[in-house]
Amino acid sequence: MKRVVAHLRLMRPANIITAVADILLGFAASGSAAGLLRAAPGARVQTLGWLVLATVGLYGGGVVFNDVCDAELDRLERPERPIPSGQATRLSAGLLGTGLLLSGIVAAWQVSFISGLLAAGIAALALLYDAWGKHHSWLGPLNMGACRGANLLLGLSAVPAALSHYWFIGLIPLVYIAAITSISRGEVHGGNKKALLGSLALYGLVVAAILAVLGLPQVAALSAVPFLLGFGYFIFPPLLRALASLQAQDVRQAVKAGVMALILLDATLAAGFAGWQYGVLVLLLFPVSRLLARVFAVT
Repeated sequence: MKRVVAHLRLMRPANIITAVADILLGFAASGSAAGLLRAAPGARVQTLGWLVLATVGLYGGGVVFNDVCDAELDRLERPERPIPSGQATRLSAGLLGTGLLLSGIVAAWQVSFISGLLAAGIAALALLYDAWGKHHSWLGPLNMGACRGANLLLGLSAVPAALSHYWFIGLIPLVYIAAITSISRGEVHGGNKKALLGSLALYGLVVAAILAVLGLPQVAALSAVPFLLGFGYFIFPPLLRALASLQAQDVRQAVKAGVMALILLDATLAAGFAGWQYGVLVLLLFPVSRLLARVFAVT
């Protein structure tokens, strides 16, 4: 049982919930969410189910390989993690990660050829980040952000034609995750003030981009305002505390808040595209993620 729990820890369950929120946002932007709030045709529910399974596999596999690639470094900096603590091996983790990534691609392929290609691209981007991208100060954050942006587009691919209309919303999580990834570089040794200030600027850019999307004629901006206020309240105070102290503990809290606030970001835009009721549906993932974060590490 300890080995099972250890391998679940490798998958970062709390973070996977945030990836599901990306899918729900993309699904709403594609125009598919309306049916879910009424008598939804079975095909839409099935499509959403395959996309959720796909993101669980892709995200889970990506973070498992993160620990596989970092095993030697973690022996020094994060000895409590499953591989350096001996609760999992690099081989068992590698097999788990491979199975998850392949299952994610196969699930996406059940939706469409485009969805399958997007899933394969996400898997490739995740492995690129784990093995190489994270070691580069500017490429790493962009690489990780591209993974999350593509994940949102995976949800949008529920209606492939919607990709040509709303592809640009994938840039929002790209910038947001780039900011979080930049912050996370100070989790062990403390924060770099210049990097944290850059992340603060990126957070501001994300809020401006959200407001721009909410200004589109087909988006119900008023439905999204309460969600946007909650998003801002959740991300800015922890980052400002980290900026003031530059302590590793405060940096970790800022990263944790940023990761879980992804659900609030997705709920904000989802409410704009599909109404406040759908936004609440996405927001219900937030307490689930927070509960899992008490049991399983987020970073």
